[in-house]
Amino acid sequence: MMANLPQSLSLNPPFGGPTASSANTNAVQASKDRRMASAEQLVLELSNPDLRENALLDLSKKREIFQDLAPLLWNSFGTIAALLQEIVSIYPVLSPPTLTPVASNRVCNALALLQCVASHPDTRTLFLNAHIPLYLYPFLNTTSKTRPFEYLRLTSLGVIGALVKVDDTEVISFLLSTEIIPLCLRTMEMGSELSKTVATFIVQKILLDDVGLRYICATAERFFAVGRVLGTMVNSLAEQPSSRLLKHIIRCYLRLSDNPRACEALRNCLPEMLRDATFSSCLREDPTTKRWLQQLINNVAGGNRAAAYQAGGGLEHMLGN
Repeated sequence: MMANLPQSLSLNPPFGGPTASSANTNAVQASKDRRMASAEQLVLELSNPDLRENALLDLSKKREIFQDLAPLLWNSFGTIAALLQEIVSIYPVLSPPTLTPVASNRVCNALALLQCVASHPDTRTLFLNAHIPLYLYPFLNTTSKTRPFEYLRLTSLGVIGALVKVDDTEVISFLLSTEIIPLCLRTMEMGSELSKTVATFIVQKILLDDVGLRYICATAERFFAVGRVLGTMVNSLAEQPSSRLLKHIIRCYLRLSDNPRACEALRNCLPEMLRDATFSSCLREDPTTKRWLQQLINNVAGGNRAAAYQAGGGLEHMLGN
Protein backbone atom coordinates (compact mmCIF):
# COMPACT_ATOMS: atom_id res chain seq x y z
CA MET A 1 0.00 0.00 0.00
CA MET A 2 2.86 2.34 0.85
CA ALA A 3 4.29 1.79 -2.61
CA ASN A 4 1.09 3.17 -4.17
CA LEU A 5 1.27 6.50 -2.33
CA PRO A 6 2.03 9.55 -4.45
CA GLN A 7 5.66 10.62 -4.04
CA SER A 8 4.59 13.90 -2.43
CA LEU A 9 3.03 11.85 0.39
CA SER A 10 5.70 9.18 0.67
CA LEU A 11 7.26 8.71 4.10
CA ASN A 12 10.68 8.17 2.52
CA PRO A 13 12.53 10.77 0.48
CA PRO A 14 13.10 9.90 -3.19
CA PHE A 15 16.55 8.72 -4.16
CA GLY A 16 18.90 11.73 -4.28
CA GLY A 17 16.26 14.03 -2.80
CA PRO A 18 16.69 16.26 0.29
CA THR A 19 16.64 14.61 3.69
CA ALA A 20 15.24 16.40 6.74
CA SER A 21 18.79 17.15 7.83
CA SER A 22 19.82 18.69 4.52
CA ALA A 23 16.57 20.63 4.36
CA ASN A 24 17.35 22.12 7.79
CA THR A 25 20.86 22.95 6.63
CA ASN A 26 19.49 24.67 3.56
CA ALA A 27 17.01 26.63 5.67
CA VAL A 28 19.76 27.76 8.02
CA GLN A 29 21.93 28.82 5.10
CA ALA A 30 19.05 30.67 3.50
CA SER A 31 18.45 32.51 6.76
CA LYS A 32 22.14 33.45 6.94
CA ASP A 33 22.04 34.66 3.34
CA ARG A 34 19.00 36.84 4.07
CA ARG A 35 20.69 38.33 7.13
CA MET A 36 23.85 39.02 5.16
CA ALA A 37 21.89 40.69 2.39
CA SER A 38 20.11 42.80 5.01
CA ALA A 39 23.45 43.76 6.60
CA GLU A 40 24.94 44.67 3.23
CA GLN A 41 21.98 46.90 2.44
CA LEU A 42 22.21 48.66 5.80
CA VAL A 43 25.96 49.17 5.38
CA LEU A 44 25.33 50.74 1.98
CA GLU A 45 22.81 53.09 3.60
CA LEU A 46 25.47 54.34 6.03
CA SER A 47 27.05 56.27 3.16
CA ASN A 48 23.78 58.09 2.47
CA PRO A 49 23.34 60.98 4.96
CA ASP A 50 19.56 60.78 4.55
CA LEU A 51 19.43 57.09 5.46
CA ARG A 52 22.34 56.93 7.90
CA GLU A 53 20.52 57.51 11.19
CA ASN A 54 18.13 54.58 10.75
CA ALA A 55 20.91 52.37 9.36
CA LEU A 56 23.06 53.13 12.40
CA LEU A 57 20.21 52.21 14.72
CA ASP A 58 19.33 48.97 12.92
CA LEU A 59 22.92 47.78 12.57
CA SER A 60 23.82 48.54 16.18
CA LYS A 61 20.75 46.62 17.39
CA LYS A 62 21.37 43.63 15.13
CA ARG A 63 25.18 43.53 15.08
CA GLU A 64 25.26 40.32 17.12
CA ILE A 65 23.26 38.40 14.51
CA PHE A 66 25.21 39.63 11.49
CA GLN A 67 28.15 37.27 11.01
CA ASP A 68 31.36 38.97 9.86
CA LEU A 69 29.83 42.41 10.10
CA ALA A 70 33.22 43.86 11.10
CA PRO A 71 35.04 42.92 7.85
CA LEU A 72 32.02 44.13 5.90
CA LEU A 73 32.13 47.50 7.68
CA TRP A 74 35.88 47.81 7.23
CA ASN A 75 36.10 46.76 3.57
CA SER A 76 33.02 48.49 2.18
CA PHE A 77 33.72 51.78 0.46
CA GLY A 78 33.30 54.90 2.59
CA THR A 79 31.75 53.15 5.61
CA ILE A 80 34.47 53.82 8.20
CA ALA A 81 34.72 57.40 6.93
CA ALA A 82 30.97 57.77 7.51
CA LEU A 83 31.30 56.46 11.09
CA LEU A 84 34.19 58.85 11.79
CA GLN A 85 32.12 61.67 10.34
CA GLU A 86 29.44 60.91 12.92
CA ILE A 87 32.06 61.06 15.68
CA VAL A 88 33.78 64.32 14.71
CA SER A 89 30.46 66.03 14.03
CA ILE A 90 29.72 66.26 17.76
CA TYR A 91 33.13 67.59 18.84
CA PRO A 92 31.76 71.18 18.85
CA VAL A 93 29.12 70.30 21.50
CA LEU A 94 31.62 68.77 23.93
CA SER A 95 32.78 72.15 25.23
CA PRO A 96 30.76 73.90 26.40
CA PRO A 97 28.76 70.73 27.10
CA THR A 98 25.58 70.96 25.02
CA LEU A 99 25.25 67.37 23.82
CA THR A 100 21.60 66.33 23.48
CA PRO A 101 20.25 62.84 24.20
CA VAL A 102 19.33 62.37 20.53
CA ALA A 103 22.81 63.29 19.33
CA SER A 104 24.38 61.11 22.02
CA ASN A 105 22.31 58.08 21.02
CA ARG A 106 23.21 58.54 17.37
CA VAL A 107 26.95 58.76 17.89
CA CYS A 108 26.83 55.88 20.37
CA ASN A 109 25.28 53.72 17.65
CA ALA A 110 28.27 54.59 15.46
CA LEU A 111 30.63 53.73 18.35
CA ALA A 112 28.88 50.38 18.79
CA LEU A 113 29.78 49.52 15.20
CA LEU A 114 33.38 50.57 15.80
CA GLN A 115 33.41 48.28 18.85
CA CYS A 116 32.40 45.47 16.51
CA VAL A 117 35.41 46.28 14.29
CA ALA A 118 37.73 46.57 17.31
CA SER A 119 36.77 43.14 18.65
CA HIS A 120 37.04 41.15 15.41
CA PRO A 121 40.37 39.32 14.86
CA ASP A 122 40.42 40.18 11.14
CA THR A 123 40.01 43.92 11.66
CA ARG A 124 41.55 44.64 15.10
CA THR A 125 45.07 45.31 13.80
CA LEU A 126 43.77 47.39 10.89
CA PHE A 127 41.70 49.38 13.36
CA LEU A 128 44.81 50.08 15.45
CA ASN A 129 47.04 50.88 12.49
CA ALA A 130 44.54 53.53 11.42
CA HIS A 131 44.76 55.05 14.94
CA ILE A 132 40.97 55.15 15.15
CA PRO A 133 40.90 54.95 18.99
CA LEU A 134 42.33 58.48 19.05
CA TYR A 135 39.03 59.79 17.64
CA LEU A 136 37.34 58.61 20.85
CA TYR A 137 39.68 60.30 23.30
CA PRO A 138 37.87 63.68 23.29
CA PHE A 139 34.81 61.82 24.63
CA LEU A 140 36.85 60.33 27.47
CA ASN A 141 38.23 63.78 28.27
CA THR A 142 34.80 65.22 29.12
CA THR A 143 33.74 65.93 32.69
CA SER A 144 29.99 66.52 32.42
CA LYS A 145 28.02 63.99 34.47
CA THR A 146 24.78 64.34 32.52
CA ARG A 147 23.30 61.19 31.02
CA PRO A 148 24.20 61.99 27.35
CA PHE A 149 27.86 62.48 28.27
CA GLU A 150 27.99 59.50 30.58
CA TYR A 151 26.50 57.28 27.89
CA LEU A 152 29.06 58.65 25.43
CA ARG A 153 31.97 57.94 27.79
CA LEU A 154 30.74 54.46 28.58
CA THR A 155 30.29 53.48 24.93
CA SER A 156 33.73 54.88 24.06
CA LEU A 157 35.26 52.87 26.89
CA GLY A 158 33.49 49.84 25.46
CA VAL A 159 35.47 50.20 22.23
CA ILE A 160 38.78 50.34 24.14
CA GLY A 161 37.61 47.48 26.36
CA ALA A 162 36.96 45.36 23.27
CA LEU A 163 40.55 45.99 22.16
CA VAL A 164 42.14 44.92 25.44
CA LYS A 165 39.81 42.00 26.12
CA VAL A 166 41.99 39.76 23.97
CA ASP A 167 45.50 39.59 25.40
CA ASP A 168 47.69 41.25 22.76
CA THR A 169 50.90 43.11 23.52
CA GLU A 170 50.55 45.02 20.24
CA VAL A 171 47.29 46.52 21.50
CA ILE A 172 48.80 47.42 24.88
CA SER A 173 51.87 49.00 23.27
CA PHE A 174 49.66 51.12 21.04
CA LEU A 175 47.48 52.30 23.92
CA LEU A 176 50.53 53.15 26.04
CA SER A 177 51.82 55.34 23.23
CA THR A 178 48.66 57.44 23.66
CA GLU A 179 47.01 59.14 26.66
CA ILE A 180 44.80 56.20 27.62
CA ILE A 181 46.08 55.86 31.21
CA PRO A 182 45.27 59.44 32.31
CA LEU A 183 41.95 59.30 30.46
CA CYS A 184 40.97 56.08 32.24
CA LEU A 185 42.10 57.50 35.58
CA ARG A 186 39.88 60.53 35.02
CA THR A 187 36.87 58.31 34.40
CA MET A 188 37.76 56.18 37.43
CA GLU A 189 37.54 59.32 39.54
CA MET A 190 34.38 60.97 38.22
CA GLY A 191 32.37 58.48 36.15
CA SER A 192 29.33 56.39 37.05
CA GLU A 193 29.85 53.02 38.70
CA LEU A 194 29.61 51.25 35.34
CA SER A 195 32.03 53.54 33.50
CA LYS A 196 34.43 53.37 36.47
CA THR A 197 34.26 49.58 36.24
CA VAL A 198 35.06 49.51 32.51
CA ALA A 199 37.88 52.06 32.89
CA THR A 200 39.38 50.04 35.77
CA PHE A 201 39.09 46.87 33.69
CA ILE A 202 41.11 48.56 30.93
CA VAL A 203 43.82 49.61 33.39
CA GLN A 204 43.80 46.06 34.81
CA LYS A 205 44.32 44.53 31.35
CA ILE A 206 47.17 46.97 30.68
CA LEU A 207 48.80 46.02 33.98
CA LEU A 208 48.43 42.30 33.31
CA ASP A 209 50.62 42.68 30.24
CA ASP A 210 54.34 42.76 31.13
CA VAL A 211 54.84 45.82 28.93
CA GLY A 212 52.04 47.63 30.73
CA LEU A 213 53.30 46.74 34.21
CA ARG A 214 56.81 47.95 33.38
CA TYR A 215 55.42 51.16 31.93
CA ILE A 216 53.33 52.08 34.96
CA CYS A 217 56.08 51.11 37.42
CA ALA A 218 58.86 52.84 35.47
CA THR A 219 58.45 56.16 37.32
CA ALA A 220 57.14 57.24 40.69
CA GLU A 221 54.81 59.70 38.97
CA ARG A 222 53.01 57.00 37.01
CA PHE A 223 52.82 54.60 39.91
CA PHE A 224 51.45 57.20 42.30
CA ALA A 225 48.94 58.49 39.73
CA VAL A 226 47.45 55.00 39.48
CA GLY A 227 47.80 54.28 43.20
CA ARG A 228 46.15 57.53 44.23
CA VAL A 229 43.07 56.92 42.08
CA LEU A 230 42.77 53.28 43.21
CA GLY A 231 42.99 54.44 46.83
CA THR A 232 40.31 57.09 46.29
CA MET A 233 38.02 54.47 44.77
CA VAL A 234 38.54 52.12 47.72
CA ASN A 235 37.50 54.92 50.09
CA SER A 236 34.38 55.57 48.02
CA LEU A 237 33.45 51.90 47.95
CA ALA A 238 33.47 51.79 51.73
CA GLU A 239 30.41 54.07 51.56
CA GLN A 240 28.82 52.67 48.38
CA PRO A 241 29.99 49.06 47.91
CA SER A 242 30.25 47.48 44.48
CA SER A 243 31.68 43.97 44.41
CA ARG A 244 32.20 44.14 40.65
CA LEU A 245 34.27 47.32 40.83
CA LEU A 246 36.13 46.15 43.94
CA LYS A 247 37.16 42.98 42.10
CA HIS A 248 38.96 44.97 39.39
CA ILE A 249 40.59 47.31 41.92
CA ILE A 250 42.00 44.42 43.94
CA ARG A 251 43.26 42.74 40.77
CA CYS A 252 45.07 45.96 39.81
CA TYR A 253 46.72 46.15 43.24
CA LEU A 254 47.68 42.48 43.11
CA ARG A 255 49.31 42.90 39.72
CA LEU A 256 51.22 45.98 40.94
CA SER A 257 52.56 43.87 43.79
CA ASP A 258 54.26 41.61 41.21
CA ASN A 259 56.76 44.41 40.65
CA PRO A 260 59.33 44.44 43.52
CA ARG A 261 59.63 48.22 43.70
CA ALA A 262 55.89 48.75 43.49
CA CYS A 263 55.31 46.03 46.11
CA GLU A 264 57.68 47.81 48.47
CA ALA A 265 55.87 51.09 47.91
CA LEU A 266 52.50 49.44 48.57
CA ARG A 267 53.66 48.65 52.10
CA ASN A 268 53.17 52.35 52.79
CA CYS A 269 50.24 53.25 50.56
CA LEU A 270 47.91 50.23 50.37
CA PRO A 271 44.58 51.39 51.84
CA GLU A 272 44.03 50.12 55.36
CA MET A 273 40.46 49.16 54.43
CA LEU A 274 41.87 46.40 52.22
CA ARG A 275 43.84 45.02 55.16
CA ASP A 276 40.97 44.93 57.66
CA ALA A 277 37.45 43.49 57.42
CA THR A 278 35.80 46.50 55.75
CA PHE A 279 34.86 44.58 52.60
CA SER A 280 34.36 41.13 54.07
CA SER A 281 30.60 41.15 53.49
CA CYS A 282 31.05 42.52 49.97
CA LEU A 283 33.40 39.65 49.10
CA ARG A 284 31.51 36.90 50.90
CA GLU A 285 30.17 35.41 47.67
CA ASP A 286 33.33 35.96 45.63
CA PRO A 287 36.02 33.42 46.56
CA THR A 288 38.26 34.40 43.64
CA THR A 289 38.54 38.04 44.70
CA LYS A 290 38.95 36.99 48.35
CA ARG A 291 41.89 34.86 47.27
CA TRP A 292 43.38 37.75 45.28
CA LEU A 293 43.06 40.06 48.28
CA GLN A 294 44.75 37.56 50.59
CA GLN A 295 47.58 37.11 48.09
CA LEU A 296 47.95 40.89 47.83
CA ILE A 297 48.21 41.24 51.61
CA ASN A 298 50.74 38.39 51.74
CA ASN A 299 52.83 39.93 48.94
CA VAL A 300 52.92 43.35 50.59
CA ALA A 301 53.65 41.91 54.04
CA GLY A 302 56.47 39.81 52.63
CA GLY A 303 58.11 42.60 50.66
CA ASN A 304 61.56 43.80 51.59
CA ARG A 305 63.66 46.77 50.69
CA ALA A 306 66.54 44.66 49.45
CA ALA A 307 64.41 43.29 46.63
CA ALA A 308 63.39 46.79 45.66
CA TYR A 309 66.91 48.11 45.54
CA GLN A 310 68.19 45.11 43.65
CA ALA A 311 65.57 45.74 40.98
CA GLY A 312 67.08 49.21 40.45
CA GLY A 313 65.63 52.31 38.69
CA GLY A 314 62.48 54.35 38.97
CA LEU A 315 60.63 54.03 42.26
CA GLU A 316 63.27 54.10 45.02
CA HIS A 317 62.79 57.73 45.88
CA MET A 318 59.10 57.22 46.51
CA LEU A 319 60.08 55.31 49.64
CA GLY A 320 61.56 58.42 51.22
CA ASN A 321 65.19 57.37 51.50
